[in-house]
Amino acid sequence: MIRNRYIIAALSAAVVLVAGFFAIRGAFYTPGYIADQADRYEAPVDFDLDAIKNRGTIRLATRYSSVSYFLHHGLERGFEFEFFSEFASEHGLRVEVVIPSGDDDPIDLLNRGEADVIAQNYVITPDRVRYIEFTEPYNVVDQVVVLPALMEREITSLDSLAGITVTVRRESSYYETLLGLQQRGIDVAIETVPETLDTEALILAVAEGQIQATIADDNLLRASMVYIQGVQEGPRLAARDLVSWGIRSSAPALKQAADAFITSHFRFSEPDQQPRRSTLLNILRERYFENERMIHRFRAQSPVTPYSGLLSPYDGLVRPIAEEMGVDWKLVVAIMAQESQFDPNAVSWAGAVGLMQVIPRFSPLTEEELFDEEANVREGIRIIKQHLDHYSYLDSINQISLALATYNAGMGHVADARRIAIDRNRDPNQWENVEDGLLKLMNRQFYMHARHGFARGIETSNYVRDIMSRYRMYDTIVNLASEQQESPSRWTLSLSSFLSQRAESLLNPETDTE
Repeated sequence: MIRNRYIIAALSAAVVLVAGFFAIRGAFYTPGYIADQADRYEAPVDFDLDAIKNRGTIRLATRYSSVSYFLHHGLERGFEFEFFSEFASEHGLRVEVVIPSGDDDPIDLLNRGEADVIAQNYVITPDRVRYIEFTEPYNVVDQVVVLPALMEREITSLDSLAGITVTVRRESSYYETLLGLQQRGIDVAIETVPETLDTEALILAVAEGQIQATIADDNLLRASMVYIQGVQEGPRLAARDLVSWGIRSSAPALKQAADAFITSHFRFSEPDQQPRRSTLLNILRERYFENERMIHRFRAQSPVTPYSGLLSPYDGLVRPIAEEMGVDWKLVVAIMAQESQFDPNAVSWAGAVGLMQVIPRFSPLTEEELFDEEANVREGIRIIKQHLDHYSYLDSINQISLALATYNAGMGHVADARRIAIDRNRDPNQWENVEDGLLKLMNRQFYMHARHGFARGIETSNYVRDIMSRYRMYDTIVNLASEQQESPSRWTLSLSSFLSQRAESLLNPETDTE
């Protein structure tokens, strides 16, 4: 039995708040809807905080949007991502972002172990608490109707929504709210859209007259109205919705740790039950919801180089060179993010320079030549292509993993690690066995007998893991954007997510968008 406790400031206050919450939400479900949802998810895997720490990464399921998670000049940003990253950092964990595709339900990802936490402005609902645990809340929002700024008739109450078609995602809490309105006898029509469309895309669709209305959280709508004109805030549908992280029911230690973190940053005061936030949360709210200058900065996505694209400031430079050499351009961008964070003037302690951190003594180019962006990218791709070709007889995952390890540690150390795998009767063509060998090369017992000596195995292990994670995430973003570009659907692309105005120029580079 899944139990959720909302310990807010005192037990009595919590009882009042939660009772009110479920009183509002309880009417939003028909018996048929509940029956349809029965047994929709598989049992959760047994994978708690200790196992997550042993792995070294914690997987965050979130939406690609300007509220939760997005790329700004190639670097990861977002309210949910930054708040969650602070939790991960406190536990010595790296964050691996998992973006659900249109067919994926984040609860499925959670229960299968493909994600550990859902953090995407996730509202606690009676349906969701049947399948997963929720942490203590860290935000409280109101659901409001989003309407065109100019309307033929005034809509000021829930009853006046009769005859209006409201468009939402089927798996959103907004859909559940609309079911409740219908249950109460309000003649509102519900239209559902693909899960890949975020709320801001629908706000934009209202502004452009493509749909009559949608629903949004009040803080998101007000932030969106800074840069999306032509919409207004309509009646409030649900008050004081609690926003929390979703965690599988088989991870009590993870939930306990998350609760401790969240309650150190958010609580409700006595006796007025007003939210009280830490400095960190106030800074993040200012950055993403309240400061107009910052909102414009993140939403505008103005190019910082002539090559700026969907993933990074150098998409337009990387893509044609990578395609010419037969390397996936998204992999190259993932390497570049790891190596230099897109800084063309970066210089490492080992003397590696530029976007791809090429070491001059291992290149036919001089150090001065390698500070040229195009030359550096071309040389970096040439080297990674050489490593990919060396492991071309392997399946793609092992091929890429070993090529990345070689790019980072060098051919000699990887060869030593593979010999250790052979000596231990393990397959040297499987990355996990080579990774184990690299870690052993930090141990005197092993590196004293290795041809190339000591290796920073943990650095290479993290390097491969981080790039593979980022590569998968980039691939998901581009595929989802491509699906939207190719879809005959009438839906426009969100200004704030991967469905951005830049998607067309990215996916069709020959198109002039100047």
